[in-house]
Amino acid sequence: MEFIVNTVEETEKLGIQLGKLCKSGDVICLVGDLGTGKTHLTKGIALGLGIEENITSPTFNIVNEYDTGRLKFYHFDVYRVNDPDEIAAIGFDEYIFGDGVSVIEWSNYIEELIPDENLTIYLEKIPQLGSSFRKVTIKYDGTRYDYIKELIL
Repeated sequence: MEFIVNTVEETEKLGIQLGKLCKSGDVICLVGDLGTGKTHLTKGIALGLGIEENITSPTFNIVNEYDTGRLKFYHFDVYRVNDPDEIAAIGFDEYIFGDGVSVIEWSNYIEELIPDENLTIYLEKIPQLGSSFRKVTIKYDGTRYDYIKELIL
């Protein structure tokens, strides 16, 4: 499934729709270069879960936890992780196999730790259309994430 977004607001709107559809135990992997909109999409997912706190990227903390929405929300940023053992030390498995929704920015850096059943979202710039255009590609295996078919932009 692919979407083309042209503004931060469209990226967040897509995230809001996704957040409204999320279920307990979902693992959402975000892959994309710097500045492609991973954190904006994450902010939208949080809003869709009913979380109104300011969502910031946990670049130095690795994970930020939020429990004010309809589901617990775990926001990971593994950009600065040098060793998968560093992630294991914070109880990564307890988060992603728990009852919340986990969003993992830069998930491609820790692929070996990601469960096979996940929702992976690729964000990439489309410079030929303009500096603000992004292609958002959503992929998953199995049936757990079939709800994604309800997304529209």
